[in-house]
Parts: sequence; C-alpha cells; structure tokens
Amino acid sequence: MTAPLLDVQGLVVEFARGQQRTQAVKGLSFSIGAGETVALVGESGSGKSVTAFSLLRLIENAGGVIAGGSARFSRAGADPVDLFQLPQDRLRALRGKAISMIFQEPMTALNPLMTVGDQIAEAYRLHEDVSPAEALARAQKMIEAVRLPEPARRLKQYPGELSGGMRQRVAIAMALACRPALLIADEPTTALDVTVQAEILELIREMQRELGMAVLFITHDMGVVAEIADRVVVMQAGRKVEEAPVRQLFAAPVETYTRELLAAVPRLGDGSPAPVATDDAPLLEVSGLSKRFPIRKGWFGKARNVHAVEQVSFSLRAGETLGLVGESGSGKSTTGRLVSKLIDPSEGRVRLCGRDIEGLNNREMRPLRADIQTIFQDPYASLHPRLQAWELVSEPLKLHGGLDAAERRNRAAALMERVGLPSSMLERYAHQFSGGQRQRLCIARALSVRPKIIVADESVSALDVSVQARVLDLLQDLQKEHGLAYLFISHDMAVVEKVSHRVAVMYLGRIVEIGPTASVLHQPRHPYTRRLLSAVPMPDPTRERGRHVRPASTIPSPVFAQGHRAAEMPMTEVAPGHFVQADGLH
Repeated sequence: MTAPLLDVQGLVVEFARGQQRTQAVKGLSFSIGAGETVALVGESGSGKSVTAFSLLRLIENAGGVIAGGSARFSRAGADPVDLFQLPQDRLRALRGKAISMIFQEPMTALNPLMTVGDQIAEAYRLHEDVSPAEALARAQKMIEAVRLPEPARRLKQYPGELSGGMRQRVAIAMALACRPALLIADEPTTALDVTVQAEILELIREMQRELGMAVLFITHDMGVVAEIADRVVVMQAGRKVEEAPVRQLFAAPVETYTRELLAAVPRLGDGSPAPVATDDAPLLEVSGLSKRFPIRKGWFGKARNVHAVEQVSFSLRAGETLGLVGESGSGKSTTGRLVSKLIDPSEGRVRLCGRDIEGLNNREMRPLRADIQTIFQDPYASLHPRLQAWELVSEPLKLHGGLDAAERRNRAAALMERVGLPSSMLERYAHQFSGGQRQRLCIARALSVRPKIIVADESVSALDVSVQARVLDLLQDLQKEHGLAYLFISHDMAVVEKVSHRVAVMYLGRIVEIGPTASVLHQPRHPYTRRLLSAVPMPDPTRERGRHVRPASTIPSPVFAQGHRAAEMPMTEVAPGHFVQADGLH
C-alpha cells in the first residue's frame, strides 16, 4: 500500500495564557494521499485553522506550541520527514515549494508595500533559479491563471488597490506558483463571488490532475465541500468527531454534531422574506450615484479613470433588507462606502434619513454617522490590534453614546453575548480570536449605537454555517425589534435569499437587475444574473462536479479616458417591482 503524502498522528496544540495552558487541538489524526482532497470542517474555534498553521509550524509565531504528535510528509523519491521535527532551514525550503498555503485573510498574507507582481515573483526567486524578468513573466501567467482581468496592470498594482476578492486571487496565485505537492487552503474562496469561486475550484482540480497535488481544504461552505472533497474530517472543540467519504457523510452523517452542521446550511430555494410595505418614506435614497477613481497615466500620458460605480439608484426603508450581489470588482463594496460617506461620489446624490449628505463636512456628518454603521468585509483589518475586545465593541459609543468606561464595558459584554461571544473574552485582543469570532466582534460593534441602517459588507462570509445561521437570525430579530434597515452586500446567493426582501444585481458598476428576492433569484431576466445563479455551489456531492462559467477575461474593462461619459442604461419593469437593464433583455 502506498504511503500517504501527509500522515498526521495525535496532533496536540496548546496556547499559554499566564500559568494556564489551553488545548486548541486534542489528539487529531488524519492522512492525505497524493492527488486527494480532504476537507476539514467545523465551527469557528474548532481548531481547523490551528491545525493548518501547525503543519507548517506557523502556529509557533502566534503563541501556540505543538505539544504532541507527528506529521510525516512523504514526497515521491524522497525520504519521509516529520514536519514537527525539521530544523527551521529545512522547513523554510519546503514552505512555498513542496507545501504551500492559502490564508483565510489575504491582507495578512500580502505585503501592502510590494506590488502584486513582485510578491508572486518572489516565490520563484526564492525556490527556483530564474532571473527577475523571468520571475515577473511567470507571475503574470499566474495572474492570468487565477482569472484576474487585465493581468499586466494587476502586476504593477499594490494590494490596497484591489478588492477583497481580487486580493484573495493574488494570494491563491502565490500559493500555486511553485506547483506544490500539498496545498493547504484555509478558507481560500471565502472572499470570492460564486463565479470566480467556481473558476478557482476548477483551477485547483486542474492542478491536481496535472501534478497529483494533494489539498487540505479548510472551509465552512458545505456547498464547496460537496463540490471538491474526496473525504471530510469534522472537528468540534479541537477533536475529530467524524471522518467519512464525502458522499457517505452527506447521505448518512453519524454524529449529532455533523447532522446539525449540515442542517444549518442555507440552500438556494429555501424561501425569502416578503417585500416590506412601501408606504413609509425611505431611510436611504440613492440617485444616479457614480464613482470614478483616477489611475496612473497610460501611454502618451493620457489620464484614465476606473468607473467603479455608474449611475446607481435605489432606496431602502425601515425594516427592509436590500441584498447587493455581483462579482468581485462589480462595485458592491464601493457602493456601500459611498452611502456611508466613507468616500465621496463623483456624481449623484445620497439622502440619509431625509437629509442630503453631499457636501457635509466631518463635523456636520458626525451626528448622522450613528444612524448608519458598517460591518466591513475584512474583520482583521477593521479591528485595532492594541484594543481589548470590549474597547473594540464600544468604540462607536465613545464617539456617540456619551457613556463612561464602565457603562461602555457593560454594554459591550451584553452585545458580545448576543452575537455568541462569552463575556470571558472581554479582555482579549483581536489576534486572540478566530476569523469568525472577529467578524462577530465587528457585528457587535456596529450594533452598539443602535443605528437605523447597517451596511453589512460580507458580514457573515467568515462564519461557519451554524454560527452564520445564528447571526442571521440575530440580525433578523434586531430588524423586527428596532426596524433596522440593512444594505446586505454578499456573494452567497443562498444567504442573500434567506435575509433579503429585495435584491439588486451589480455588473461593471451598474445595477442590471433589481426587484423582489423571489422574482430576481427564481425568474432572472438579465443574462448576468443567470450566470451568477448557475455558478452557485450546491451542498449535494451527487451532482456533477464543476460548472461552466464565462472566464473573467471576457468581462469588459471598466477603465476609460478621463472625461468619458457613460451611456444611459434605462431599466424596464418586467414584473411588479422587478426592473431589468433594457439592453440585457432578449
């Protein structure tokens, strides 16, 4: 019998806090064969990411200690080695070449001061004997492989110039650059829209077929597990509770915990809330909103702009959720920042609670900021690393609430309990929370000043399905209690269906289809909406794997010469309240 590529036995990982030691992983054992994909699933804090970081001994940099176990890595033609016993110089030689990792949060894996091209090229320069020019040429090919449009331009950009989904694709390109034997993928498609996710999963499968590459795939998306996994390892509280081939696990899960995990998975078609009454005046009115970002001058010194948002109009009422969907770079997050006045529009108008906010300075805008709060896409980047959890949650109260420190701490404790974080975590710092726990901190912070509107930018994308279900229920309960309105920005169509009264579909900065959720998602009229829906992963491993989606290279560029005026794109009403961009109708 052929030895597995990776054989983990009895892994124990501990963290020390003062004199106390906490076990995050408790005697975990599993193996991965060449060309096999093993999915590691479980709730946030179950030990999935700790396991991934331990295999490359990166957990030691985060205060963790591998207190027991072995991880034998057996490449063809080479003697097996225990990764936990290797000297650092030999381990560094393996990292990035034989074993590579895609991290959950791309901004923590990317250097903000280096261009995208230089960061991908660095992998070639470290592990292969190539010239700087050849390394850059290969980097551009990898950018093309992960379906980033305009690869030559991306090569020269910095991570901060890219959307969250684009940054994740760069991180994936870095990980795949040296064609590793083992790819450890920690939530690699969390930040990606469904079409790009489908392309990335197919890219990973292609490399597996070509190289015999093994994949340890850590995810909370059971649709992705059904799509890509051969076997599934289920973790709870640091222990393995179940392991089975993917079809067997979905068809007949043995453990109660596994059954609960699968039952919490949102499925497209489960139903949506009915549209709210339109009698009340909108809390938010957006008219003809456009945003253009200048970019470096091109050939012959011609100035150009990225048309990030183009002529966007919609309204949002108390107690209503408008889901905003579309691919990475479609303008969703920029729209969210515009309506919150985190950036100023190039054209158009935003009325917040009956007041036009264009032209308001920071002092004039401050009272209105309590009415509109944002939950950001990247929880780690939006949390101050030197503040304790109660200080992070109560930051808005310090500005708007007029409460003293003790009152803010008490409010923070109550809010953390509401989003599933015990008050025993009040004094922890951001790095001591898992990715999903950090996102819950962000949700608690947004709720602290009892706003009227919340812009939720991928607010549950980092959460495992069971915690996600609880948080979505919490958001809906708060909406019923307080009449909260949500602009819910997401790439998860099943989640959007569950919470949204209406859905707006964005493509190239424009809304191309908008209407009641059931009408848009189950009777889509625009071809782009149909393409998005066709790419949604389904939590059913018996379905044919792999879905055909149009490559991103065919999407037109949003870059135009300065002064370019975009053509008007009228909308046509195709059903009550359901509007479609006229040029998309057939």
